[in-house]
Amino acid sequence: MAISIPSRQLFIDGEWKVPLLNNRFPIINPATEDIIGHIPAATKEDVDLAVDAAKRAFSHNKGKDWSSAPGSVRARYLRAIASKITEKKDELGKLEAIDCGKPLDEALADLDDVIGCFNYYAELAEGLDAKQNAPVSLPMETFKSYVLKEPIGVVALITPWNYPLLMATWKVAPALAAGCTAILKPSELASVTCLELAEICREVGLPPGVLNIVTGLGNEAGAPLSSHPDVDKISFTGSSATGSRIMTAAAQLTKPVSLELGGKSPIIVFEDVDLDKTAEWTIFGCFFTNGQICSATSRLIVHESIATEFVNRLVQWAKNIKISDPFEEGCRLGPIVSEGQYKKVLNCISTAKSEGATILIGGSRPEHLKKGYFVEPTIITDVTTSMQIWREEVFGPVLCVKTFSTEEEAIELANDTHYGLGSAVMSKDLERCERISKAIQAGIVWINCAQPSFIQAPWGGVKRSGFGRELGEWGLENYLSVKQVTKYISDEPWGWYQSPSKL
Repeated sequence: MAISIPSRQLFIDGEWKVPLLNNRFPIINPATEDIIGHIPAATKEDVDLAVDAAKRAFSHNKGKDWSSAPGSVRARYLRAIASKITEKKDELGKLEAIDCGKPLDEALADLDDVIGCFNYYAELAEGLDAKQNAPVSLPMETFKSYVLKEPIGVVALITPWNYPLLMATWKVAPALAAGCTAILKPSELASVTCLELAEICREVGLPPGVLNIVTGLGNEAGAPLSSHPDVDKISFTGSSATGSRIMTAAAQLTKPVSLELGGKSPIIVFEDVDLDKTAEWTIFGCFFTNGQICSATSRLIVHESIATEFVNRLVQWAKNIKISDPFEEGCRLGPIVSEGQYKKVLNCISTAKSEGATILIGGSRPEHLKKGYFVEPTIITDVTTSMQIWREEVFGPVLCVKTFSTEEEAIELANDTHYGLGSAVMSKDLERCERISKAIQAGIVWINCAQPSFIQAPWGGVKRSGFGRELGEWGLENYLSVKQVTKYISDEPWGWYQSPSKL
């Protein structure tokens, strides 16, 4: 399918701007390996301009135009953005699919979530005004205290390539709802739809500088953004290694950070489950979005009494997945996003085999696809807890399997990881599910399902999966600063010191 990639520049201060060094890098369609366009490559000088624009927009007209405007004002812009995305949904879905390899059906579903997210935070922006001056109960009647919630300031939003526009929206919508101004730096591997968001912001008349979008490499654009003295907060979604570097940069200026990082999430399957129903959820939990999900439930922990039968069911379900160009009808598994990621996934599979694991199905390129970064859905058994495949995030359609005999052993295996983002437990015994939900060390627990995500519910992890929460009211709180205001209301003097007039 011929898709025209719009030619865009950096979006700074409400205008398209050519990078100061006029550098660009290619956009590669992962399904064909063809170059389909080019993206502007920002450097430190461009980042400085974007941060300056955001800083000026935050304080412009003493904040009355944005940061201290009524929430209803900001809500109108958020709803206008949602409306424009609705108009352009089909076009944006195609751009997303060709840019990152996501099946078109998934890309269109993501856009529904993007639209819902902007509308949801428009509502929270309107509700923010009513929460101002919230009284604080004090033990002394001579004082009154209340709380103000204020935008934290200029925020840097650094996002990944697996959900290009959706992950950007998870940050942009609450940041703007709170009254912050922002610089969005999407992944260089998938920036196309984020630049289209810039065009949408221009079309709806978003005040200049409120949202700036710079594309480029992490070391040339992301790093100077993370360390910029005029950025008041950083929100990052991506790898744990990059998250650690961002924390280090932010620490130099005691700057707050929220991080949603890697994962190696478990899915525990007990002996009492419906095998086919659970098999589909297990496949979905690991292979959705081409297996490129931080929360992918990629460690299957299955009761030994059903392990053989259940894994055989998984193999049958995996064989039924249509692997194809993302635009083919019924596609359920597209390509890995880039050549580098493709080689990494294949190397992880190769390492598992060399360490003694069994590649039960998959593990290579599908025979019918001669080009593109495609990897078959892969299931690996005979896994030990010391293997790389058990311990490290693959970020591809790869599921590893281990058995257990007792509930205690299942919990121990589930928590045997440095990560703690998602997790799932599958059983008809709901009391057991509740016990395990409390025992699992993760920010998210799914019961009898895997990977559902709702705008209203908090999203984030523990341990090396990061800290802070996105979505829901927690997502808005990410971008607000709490100010205590306390006043003395008594007509009597405080009386701690003896008055000079009485000496």
